[in-house]
Order: sequence, then C-alpha cells, then structure tokens
Amino acid sequence: MSSSIAANAYATAARLFQPNQTPRAAGGGQGGGFGELLNSAVNQLGQTTRTADQRSQAMATGRADLIDVVTAVAETEVAVETLVSVRDKVVQAYEEIMRMQI
Repeated sequence: MSSSIAANAYATAARLFQPNQTPRAAGGGQGGGFGELLNSAVNQLGQTTRTADQRSQAMATGRADLIDVVTAVAETEVAVETLVSVRDKVVQAYEEIMRMQI
C-alpha cells in the first residue's frame, strides 16, 4: 500500500516539472523558459491541492475511500516539498549572484 502511495507521489512530482511543450533551443528569442516552468508547477500544485481537498470532503460525507484521501494528501505533500526545494535553490542562486564582484 505505501509503495503505491510513494509511486503516485513521485509521479505527481515528475509531472510538476515536466514541460508541457517541446523543448526550445537556447537563445530562441521566445518568452517562457524558467518562468513558464515555475508558473506551470504552481498551477499543477494548485490542482493537486484541490484534488486532495475534494477527496477529503468526499471522505467526510462517506463517498470516498480512506486510501484515496491518503494518496491525495501524500501527493500534495511531495508536490509542496518539491516546490519549496526549488524555491530554496532559486533564493540560494540569487544570493550567490548578489555576492559576485562586478
């Protein structure tokens, strides 16, 4: 049972950072890139959170299985931890850039 939850959580985390479009060549001159990737990840996190909330509400009314709720919450937890980790790396990179001598 826990291996299934972990597999679903990892699949959700992989979907968070999987580009929706085909990769572009570097310096292609078109917008997007990292900002678009982050926007997509935040939107995906929002959807994952809404799904967990819906399953929790369904469980409270007796229309959902406990396993579905636990799986949704675990997927949301992994997604949040992944996004926080990316945020920390972005802040760390920014601080490193600010320390550089010009």
